[in-house]
Amino acid sequence: MTTVDPDTLSSDARRARLFTRINKLDAWFQVFGLAWITPVLKAAAGDNPRAQMKEIWRLLAVPLIAIGAFLLLWGSLAPKVQTSLGAIPGPAAVWAEAVNLHQDAQAKAVKERAHYEKVEARNQRFIDRGQPERVKDIPYTGAPSYYQQIWTSIQTVFFGFLIASAVAIPLGILAGLSPVANSAINPLVQIFKPVSPLAWLPIVTMIVSALYASNDGLFAKSFLVSAITVTLCSLWPTLINTALGVASIDKDLVNVSKVLKMNTYTKITKLVLPSALPLIFTGLRLSLGVGWMVLIAAEMLAQNPGLGKFVWDEFQNGSSQSLAKIIVAVLTIGIIGFLLDRVMFALQSLFTFTNNR
Repeated sequence: MTTVDPDTLSSDARRARLFTRINKLDAWFQVFGLAWITPVLKAAAGDNPRAQMKEIWRLLAVPLIAIGAFLLLWGSLAPKVQTSLGAIPGPAAVWAEAVNLHQDAQAKAVKERAHYEKVEARNQRFIDRGQPERVKDIPYTGAPSYYQQIWTSIQTVFFGFLIASAVAIPLGILAGLSPVANSAINPLVQIFKPVSPLAWLPIVTMIVSALYASNDGLFAKSFLVSAITVTLCSLWPTLINTALGVASIDKDLVNVSKVLKMNTYTKITKLVLPSALPLIFTGLRLSLGVGWMVLIAAEMLAQNPGLGKFVWDEFQNGSSQSLAKIIVAVLTIGIIGFLLDRVMFALQSLFTFTNNR
């Protein structure tokens, strides 16, 4: 009779627990676009290093090589293309402008803080003198920094996206549950879905100007114009995918709801939404991507102080650094678009289930 070494058994158990934890983390690494971390951890834990190196090569080395090749191609070809603003800037020039924008943003933040400190000191003097009626809230009127313009764009796109979702999801559920409602909604979707934001923008501008007479309200006109344009262009993917998800519910589940005599609200919350969530989130991800693309064009024309206006102002400026700043903005737009998609994918992973989770 042989005996099992307790130390060996304990080591195998710890190893099994370690790989279980790595596999659980892998789902989140994939959500955030960091799937290459999993084979690195497995290789470090001693799990078939050769196979894990192949995965590291595919998931990490190949993308890095592709990015490096793109940068080399960009750096070699850019100086050969001459424009009215000079040669296309290479990666080094673009990076230098990104650093300049960061430093400029820091300097503007210092000026803004100094302004509000002076206003606070001024108001305190009047309070100390017993003249509270002379206390004023004097806003800072300096130009927004690059980071403030990024934040304005993110706020605008989420405002329009939330309105679009609030409209599209109920309409999608209605269209998915009722063939009659689907017949009524589908023609409108097919007509308005291809309309460009540049066509919506003049209409939205006139309507907002007519209904929103001044800029003294909670939102600026330019913000509302941009956000509503985003809404009109981004609601269609969510509406279509929601209707498709609701219409694709297993008929057995529908029959069960009839047997249990569920009312409409219970049927939607307990049966329809949980079953249709994967497709609804697919639509939301598509809508947010469309909204982010539409926003830049809308901000250019509506002069909402975001990234779109930044690109337009630099184009109109025409200085030797303008082209590099525009490329910085293009890269910023792309990176933020990727991060927004990852955020929606993370939310989808939290609220939906797959065969592995």
